[in-house]
Amino acid sequence: MEDLVLASSEADAQAAERIVAHHAEMDGALGLKVDLVTTAARSTSTEAAMSARASLLEWCRELLVPHVRAAEETLCRAGADITEARLLVEAMVVEHRIIADLVEQIGRADDGIEVALHTAALRQLFATHLTKVNDQLVPLLVRHPGVSLAEVHHELVRLVGEARDAGPRITDDGYGHPLPNVEATGEATGHEHGECGCGERDVSGFPELDARVVPHAIRHATVFGALDAVRPGKALVLVAPHDPIPLLRQLEGRQPGVFEVDYLQRGPEDWRLLITRRPG
Repeated sequence: MEDLVLASSEADAQAAERIVAHHAEMDGALGLKVDLVTTAARSTSTEAAMSARASLLEWCRELLVPHVRAAEETLCRAGADITEARLLVEAMVVEHRIIADLVEQIGRADDGIEVALHTAALRQLFATHLTKVNDQLVPLLVRHPGVSLAEVHHELVRLVGEARDAGPRITDDGYGHPLPNVEATGEATGHEHGECGCGERDVSGFPELDARVVPHAIRHATVFGALDAVRPGKALVLVAPHDPIPLLRQLEGRQPGVFEVDYLQRGPEDWRLLITRRPG
């Protein structure tokens, strides 16, 4: 995102940073939910698979699909007026259609393996799509004198909010069965963490986010997005290249008292933390 230094105004530069940060949060959230679907597909718990798919569908239909549709009306529309962005925008519009179709295929899938395949495809496509938006379209928009990215971003947020307010809520697992009470059953992943006889924590049932492979500029936003997707009483394992004290301070400032942090490994090269969303 080095091109952001060429922004037409400070407001546009800030809007670009917000767009990229929000995309990182969405990518983190989707990654977590896809990981839960994949883990559930490997387990023998039908209820875990049903819950994981329902949670993914809820997030996709209430946030992901409204976001890509709003982006088409705002970011893509603004880019269509820029000559060097037109082919890029055309490709992005096609990807929007594929993303929405993959979400519906997940809802119609007949078994867990098919669900897992569609979710993996969705994860890869969305990651590729965000790279185009962040690294190509946003820099073109932010430096173009005829585009106010701040206004485009404001309209994007408005449209997403309206779509979420008007959209349907997910009440079943996609097979027509009522959505299980995940908080009551404790089967979001099919496992509960605990301790084995040697005293070590068993965290095999929780999704893992390896922050080492996330670009530094969006690392915190990606982690926050993943944690936003963690349900009460559930957790994720964070792998970091250093002791993430600054991130933990930001997390506490962002959501005071919401998460409990346990260190599973303290260096020397990698740090592993179990971050649990407290119940209630």
